[in-house]
Amino acid sequence: MMYDDNPTLLQPVKTIIESEQGQAFGEERFVREAGKRYFYIESYGCQMNFSDSEIVASILNGCGFESTRNLEIADLILINTCSIREKAEETVRKRLSQFNLYKSSNPSLLIGVLGCMAERLKSRFLEEEKLVDLVVGPDAYRELPSLIATADDGEKGINVFLSREETYADISPMRLDSNGVTGFISIMRGCDNMCSFCVVPFTRGRERSRDPYSIEAEARDMFNKGYREVTLLGQNVDSYKWNAESGNESENFAGLLARVASIHPDLRVRFSTSHPKDITNEVLHTMASHENICKYIHLPVQSGNSRVLELMNRTYDRDWYIERVNAIYSIMPDCAISSDVIAGFCTETEEEHQETLSIMELSRYSMSYMFAYSERPGTVAARKYADDIPEEIKKRRLNEIIRLQNHLSLVHNKADIGKTFKVLIEGDSKRSDKEWKGRNSQNKMVVFPKLDTLGHKPGTYVNVCIKDATSATLIGELVL
Repeated sequence: MMYDDNPTLLQPVKTIIESEQGQAFGEERFVREAGKRYFYIESYGCQMNFSDSEIVASILNGCGFESTRNLEIADLILINTCSIREKAEETVRKRLSQFNLYKSSNPSLLIGVLGCMAERLKSRFLEEEKLVDLVVGPDAYRELPSLIATADDGEKGINVFLSREETYADISPMRLDSNGVTGFISIMRGCDNMCSFCVVPFTRGRERSRDPYSIEAEARDMFNKGYREVTLLGQNVDSYKWNAESGNESENFAGLLARVASIHPDLRVRFSTSHPKDITNEVLHTMASHENICKYIHLPVQSGNSRVLELMNRTYDRDWYIERVNAIYSIMPDCAISSDVIAGFCTETEEEHQETLSIMELSRYSMSYMFAYSERPGTVAARKYADDIPEEIKKRRLNEIIRLQNHLSLVHNKADIGKTFKVLIEGDSKRSDKEWKGRNSQNKMVVFPKLDTLGHKPGTYVNVCIKDATSATLIGELVL
């Protein structure tokens, strides 16, 4: 039997945010409670966007809005956007056109774009295509109440200014679309790595780290509310660095990891994303010394060739990356590593593409997010390099990367057959309500039959022996 609980390939992700009551799509009644205003929000792209949507929901809730999953009663429709891939932009534009159809039955409906794409495409959305009433950048969410009031008066609500200070540390996110077991905590915002292919530094601004006390308090609050796993989020978590204004205190990422892991042994800690130039042995040893820090690292390589890496301005070369991979496996032999891989970057030769395939094999990735290069306007690569690899070659190279990763994932998972893992139950398997699904420390999805007499529920840790595996999922049985 095949399972799809953990897809190997990353596609542009759409997450429809729902209320904390966890209503299933379609369950909500077509009833508007008098005097209330309702918001609907969709999020596309990375986990950071999902986390931002929870901050936005908290701000809106604080000014009188209620969340809804029913577009027909929404007074405010927001789409939280991603500019990393061209396909995401196409999808967002299509969705905005669909949302505008609801204005015929609700002329006072407001439609807004949030996040990375808001900053980059504000004039197109507002003036050329007239698709939105609000455009709000990732550092301007506190201004949403006043921007909504401006839009209510018939003007466009716009704020896309980037901040060097904003971290939203004092805002308690509204945990939406949540299973109540796993959740995200944003530990920093922005990015100082000027990768030539990436728009994030231009859409999210410079790096700034939250103070560790607010992060610890948020994690502790989540644990007390029943959450058993937190993922610490940042564009580059390894560069997390907090210094007290007094200058007497500081915290690096290794210290933050240990701080959060020490809240309770039953609170699992994950993080994303690491940068090969910044991940230190101190972080690796901290992970190894805490059982509840998951043995999984997302370590994007992008390319296996040093010349291409230099063009990408990744600030490491092939040998540096391999040394970091070897350090991970030396300190934590049971650690799983995943990656991001770009096929067909500017001027990439066939031999350089083969080096990407070889570094994937050397690194033994458990999974990867794989893309053909997509030129993003405003990036260094768009200004300096010709996007000169024909689409058919990009597609062929990407398919070779995908085939190899599917093979590596299957080999990686088959090696787990016969092993027993501690698994955190997240809920019913997508395939059957007779089975549980959950993840092990290595971030692998595990599916196993329920034994109702044991009284297990989401948030419970169980031991599962692996009996079979696909490239995406481990299939096991409870160990009694």
